[in-house]
Amino acid sequence: MKIKKGFVLREVCGQNVIVGEGLDAINFGRMLSLNKTAAWIWKEAARQGEFTAQSLAVAMCEEYEVAPETALTDIEKTLNQWLELNVIE
Repeated sequence: MKIKKGFVLREVCGQNVIVGEGLDAINFGRMLSLNKTAAWIWKEAARQGEFTAQSLAVAMCEEYEVAPETALTDIEKTLNQWLELNVIE
């Protein structure tokens, strides 16, 4: 998977949000607010470029004290939401 071209994480009024930029995101027309963990997942996904739920879970376990199963479950849930919103592919 990868983040779709034209979607970026920005801080707006102290909140982390995903916004669409440029022609590739013109039909998006909204901002997605992310909590601290989801923002970390987005940043890590952007850092990895091509990523999987498993690669993000491994990185999360290295960064935070979290059980691998919990990390994977939470990341899969987040990625599924982002797939539905069409911000990753």
